Amino acid sequence: MASLHVLEHPLIQHKLSLMRNKNTGSKEFRELLEEIAMLMAYEVTRDFPLKEIEVETPICVMKTKVLAGRKVGVVPILRAGLGMVDGILNLIPAARVGHVGLYRDPETLEPVEYYCKLPNDVQERELIVIDPMLATGGSASAAITFLKQRGCSHIKLVCLIAAPEGVARVRKAHPDVDIFVAAMDECLNDHGYIVPGLGDAGDRLFGTK
Repeated sequence: MASLHVLEHPLIQHKLSLMRNKNTGSKEFRELLEEIAMLMAYEVTRDFPLKEIEVETPICVMKTKVLAGRKVGVVPILRAGLGMVDGILNLIPAARVGHVGLYRDPETLEPVEYYCKLPNDVQERELIVIDPMLATGGSASAAITFLKQRGCSHIKLVCLIAAPEGVARVRKAHPDVDIFVAAMDECLNDHGYIVPGLGDAGDRLFGTK
């Protein structure tokens, strides 16, 4: 079974605390989310394989290492996932970006895909699916299912904050997918919000509430 990774780096925890504060405005919230996404990407890519090449420095020829293996794809779940894209691209500028949009059917309560645009070679890429909040796990689990249906098999899920319920749902549906979070919070409330959480990430990110 894949692993759950809680990234407790001091810089990540410090910036996350600032994001949780209800008085933090949209501009600072966006900047902090981008910064944390970049810091998390550093940890998420720790196991990427390397290969040896030869380069010539101003002094001599030497053997050194570069990334090998699969190319990277970043897949934000709309809309809040968009806030994490630039932070990861700052670290991995060659990554291609796909987008998955979901809404919840009011009768079945199941996620329905309304938009999906992915790189042509998505099946060959190491995919990093991003969404700030892993609450019920419904959207993340569905997004990963849609990717697998399109032939993707190397997928990691990266979220800012998770509830135990969301982690359990994703792990049950996709036991092969590693999950990376900055914090594991207590639970979900009656409205499906993570407690203590930080509110609605999309609304705070885009100033829509």
